[in-house]
Amino acid sequence: MLVIGGLGSACHATTSAGSTSGTSGNAKTGGKTRTVPHFVGMGLQSAQDIAQKQGFYGLKSHDSLGRDRHQILDRDWKVCSQNVKAGTTTSTDTQLDFGAVKSDETCPSKDQSAPTSAGTTMPDFKGKSVNTARDALDSSTSITVKDASGKGRYVLVESNWQVCSQKPSAGTKLSGQPVRFSAVKFGESCP
Repeated sequence: MLVIGGLGSACHATTSAGSTSGTSGNAKTGGKTRTVPHFVGMGLQSAQDIAQKQGFYGLKSHDSLGRDRHQILDRDWKVCSQNVKAGTTTSTDTQLDFGAVKSDETCPSKDQSAPTSAGTTMPDFKGKSVNTARDALDSSTSITVKDASGKGRYVLVESNWQVCSQKPSAGTKLSGQPVRFSAVKFGESCP
């Protein structure tokens, strides 16, 4: 046990105050104020690096297309929006949130949000990602997803697929019935 604890602290750089680096902006900055840079148009990784150099360590990002994709490889994403306007002077404890899309995608005119919880009525999920449709439904709902293209492909990464049709239809009362979606990959047309 003692060896594991020793290894854990050896793996993280510490500041002169003794806190591990990256734990919080306040530990590193003492709550200083800085002017927020303009991040829109930058690569997500570059934006995060610059924000940290300015003392902002509370960083997060989200999918600007409302597909709820995770930004796992930050270098593959670009910034479309930022929650704190560029030029604003604020505490370095402020959390910065970057709206992002894949580097080869076009930024939407405004961030799109994922569907909210369905409640007792079936929403219209057409054009939404399969994973956001699944997340909006009760976790006990039985869901089947089929490839609408007729190619018989498996829908593995649901954030890459858009809903073409749904049963039950939008507006139907949800009372525990199974849900079926047909879907194609984003960039393909629904039949």
